[in-house]
Amino acid sequence: MKNKNLIQIKQFCIYHEIENTFITELNNYGLIHIITEENDEYLEPEQLPTIEKMIRMHYDLKINLEGIDAIAHLLNKIETLQQNLNMVQNKLRIYEERQSE
Repeated sequence: MKNKNLIQIKQFCIYHEIENTFITELNNYGLIHIITEENDEYLEPEQLPTIEKMIRMHYDLKINLEGIDAIAHLLNKIETLQQNLNMVQNKLRIYEERQSE
């Protein structure tokens, strides 16, 4: 069995006091990935911070799944733009250093 590092969805939902269907819906929207092994469903540990943010958005802020999907898309876009900006700034810094020599 390879699920040593995986988190069982049933246990995760009990710990967070949420319905299993919420995790299933996140998977249906493509926001997370569920791993099925031996008739049980698991989450990868790397997904936990993202899933916990989505839980807070849904249960604390009352944002529906469509809203969470839109927010996740925008946050991913912002992260990509930030990475691109950092890359361009690094290239500009190298160019400026060469010009000042």
